[in-house]
Amino acid sequence: MTDNCTEIELTADGSPTLYLPGIDEHYHSVKGAVTESRHVYIDCSLRHRSATIMAGETIRVLEIGYGTGLNAALTAEAQCGKVHYISLELHPLSPAAVPDYGVEILSRLNDAAWDKPVEITPTFTLEKRKADFLTARLPQRIDVVYFDAFAPEKQPEMWSDNALRRVVEAMNPNAVLTTYCAKGVIRRRLQSLGLTVERLPGPPAGKREILRATKP
Repeated sequence: MTDNCTEIELTADGSPTLYLPGIDEHYHSVKGAVTESRHVYIDCSLRHRSATIMAGETIRVLEIGYGTGLNAALTAEAQCGKVHYISLELHPLSPAAVPDYGVEILSRLNDAAWDKPVEITPTFTLEKRKADFLTARLPQRIDVVYFDAFAPEKQPEMWSDNALRRVVEAMNPNAVLTTYCAKGVIRRRLQSLGLTVERLPGPPAGKREILRATKP
């Protein structure tokens, strides 16, 4: 996937997303890019988990699919304590290809160096890894997982039992994983890996349900 294969489209909440004609897939929900990202990953995942983290401890976030950097930017702006944010992306976009989401910190994140931790603010460290999620050694002791790969119909290998098992093994006890995908087959796979899975209401005017999975 290269930058010149993408097109910018506006979503229903007025925020942009990128469209990949080659696989007929969007980077975010067409019903609201920022709205969905904030609901699924910030409100239902980061804020939920940070409420149970001891004061002063660093929350380790693992994102599957850095994409435009929107999830990372919303996380940095959320101010939910000290965060070490690790994101795996095999096909990084150039910063120039990323649309304007109106999130001030986004350009700093996208300009940051790859493959090393970069302190963006005193409470937010970004570590973008150019890596294949399916074969890379995953970081361990993860508290929050943003599972934001393209849909199972487009990238079935990313949602396989083996792929999800690797993520679960990297998670701390009480860690949470959220995803926009609420398909029954994905819910059952997460349950089979020992996670407690909840179906939560989706974002306003968006998907009916999303999934949050917690490791005992």
